[in-house]
Amino acid sequence: MEGHRKMDKSKEKIVEFPPHIVQSPQWGKIKTMLGAKSVMSKNGVQFTLHKIPLLNRNFGFCPKVNPARIDWRELEKDGKANNCVCIRFDAPNSLKGQHTEMFKNNCQKAPKNTFAKKTLLLDITKSEEELLKKMHPKTRYNIKLSAKKGVVVKEGFQKELSIFLNLQEQTAKRQNFFIHNDNYYKTVFEELSKEGNAKLLIAYKDNTPLTAWFLFVYKGVIYYVYGGSSEQRKNLMASNLVAWEAIKLGKKLNCKCFDMWGVADDINDTKAPWYGFTKFKLGFGGEVVEFEDSWDLIIEPFYYHLFNLLYAVQWFLLRLKSRI
Repeated sequence: MEGHRKMDKSKEKIVEFPPHIVQSPQWGKIKTMLGAKSVMSKNGVQFTLHKIPLLNRNFGFCPKVNPARIDWRELEKDGKANNCVCIRFDAPNSLKGQHTEMFKNNCQKAPKNTFAKKTLLLDITKSEEELLKKMHPKTRYNIKLSAKKGVVVKEGFQKELSIFLNLQEQTAKRQNFFIHNDNYYKTVFEELSKEGNAKLLIAYKDNTPLTAWFLFVYKGVIYYVYGGSSEQRKNLMASNLVAWEAIKLGKKLNCKCFDMWGVADDINDTKAPWYGFTKFKLGFGGEVVEFEDSWDLIIEPFYYHLFNLLYAVQWFLLRLKSRI
């Protein structure tokens, strides 16, 4: 898509995506502040350390890495120096298949992805008229309806973050998904907003907040990362208007791409847990892309397999608790 270098299939060129914000020094600083020490390896490959209970070892987490930057020898050395059982390359910032052989030769496929493997990218270099025209007619209609019904979208700042937190908590309870604690979002927003890398958009009707989106901005990309909405006044389609305002904000900030941060693996599966918001995102006319599988660079095989067992048990208990 526009804003990225496309692959010439005849010459098998590699698509190059912009550096992802979770590989940025700013993100590393935030993760260290929140208790997951960041390690910057050679060539700018960043991973964070997460203590594994009972094992006195660390799990290295390296999301959205540019595979071309990986120096395997240096990375393994850094992993050993930081007592890691493995370093997980979670959904590398590369289209599926382009670096698979490289990962296969050095790693084992990870049992779980944290980041979604598929996302929706929207080229926002086009004019507003072109962007609206490319949308699904229902999405375009809902944007106009929301504005016509008096919904107003305003930019929020640190003092409005509590509105987002409240709406996200409501949504998490309603849709049964896990969220971070409030301090996480407060720290992320405070640190990233210092240099304009975090934005908050809130939709109101008669001063009542209906929808809030927490956005990241980095290297020409605006990301929709976290969001929440109220059960009230759903007929006002506030989320559609917030998305449109996010697109316009990205254009104002000279971004080339809007990354809507995750869609279902099968976008046509109506029974998939993510089908609802996948359908919503598809309405904006973007392109679904699939990133590389997640891979583990195994450093201590015995503890690695033990860690995976503990991790599987932990997720089973969390899911069980969420159903109680």
